[in-house]
Amino acid sequence: MDPEKDPPTIVLTPDNVDYLKTKSISKLKTKFANKLGERFLEELLKNNKLIIKDVNGIENLNKIDEGAIITCNHFNPFDAFTVEKVFRMTKHSKNKTLYKVIREGNYTNFPGLYGFFFRNCDTLPLSSNKRTMVEFMKAVDEILQRGDFILIYPEQSLWWNYKKPKPLKDGAFKIAAKNHVPIIPIFITMEDSDIIDETGFAVQEYTVNIEEPIYPNENQSDRENMEIMREKNYQVWKEVYEEFYGIPLEYTTQKEESSVMDEK
Repeated sequence: MDPEKDPPTIVLTPDNVDYLKTKSISKLKTKFANKLGERFLEELLKNNKLIIKDVNGIENLNKIDEGAIITCNHFNPFDAFTVEKVFRMTKHSKNKTLYKVIREGNYTNFPGLYGFFFRNCDTLPLSSNKRTMVEFMKAVDEILQRGDFILIYPEQSLWWNYKKPKPLKDGAFKIAAKNHVPIIPIFITMEDSDIIDETGFAVQEYTVNIEEPIYPNENQSDRENMEIMREKNYQVWKEVYEEFYGIPLEYTTQKEESSVMDEK
C-alpha cells in the first residue's frame, strides 16, 4: 500500500486534453512552457535544489534510434527534471521529444507553476475516463511509432526519497510490447549532500544509472513480452540498488494491485 493516498481529482475528459498538440494554442503553450521549464531546471541546478552527481550509461540512450519507453523509479517530483536533463545530454536532444506520463490530478487540478508545467510540458496525462484513455493510447502509439520517447514511472506511485525499487505494474511494458519498442531502464540512486534544505533535511545527490535497453522478442506474444520485460526491468533495478548501496534488497511493505493503466 502507498503510505499516502492521492487527493481527489477532477476527471479528465477527451475534450479537455490535446495529447498530440494539434491545436495552435496547444503548440504555443507547449513552446512557452518548455522554455520556461528550461530556465526553471537551470535554476534548480544552480541553487543546488537538484544535484545530479553522476550519469552512468548514457551510451544506452544514444544507441537507440527508434521510439522507446524510458522507465524510472519515482521518489521526488524533481526526478522528472533529472531525466529531462539527462535526455538533453544525448544525441536525441535536437530532433526527439521526451514525453512524460503523469497522473490525472496533476493535469486537471494542480495549482500554480507546477500545474502549468504539468499541463503543457509534453505531458501525457492518464485518466479515469475510458474515452480519454482511448485517446491516450492512440497518442502513445503515434508518438512511439514516429520515434519519440516516453517516460513512464512503472511503480505508479511516489514515495518521498524511497531508495528501493517498488513492484512494477504492467502498463509501461504492455505499451512497449504492443508497439514493438524497447524499454530503457533508469534507476536513480541517491546519497546525502552537505546541503540542508528548507525542511531541515539533506538535499540528495543523484546518480542516474541508465541500463541496457530491453527489447521485445518477435517470437513471443505481447503478453509474454510484457511479463518478460517487466521482470527484466525489475531485476536490473534490483542489481543497481544492491551494487550501489551494498546491501541486499529486502521489503517490509505489501504490494498494491490496482492500477489505472493496467486496467486499460
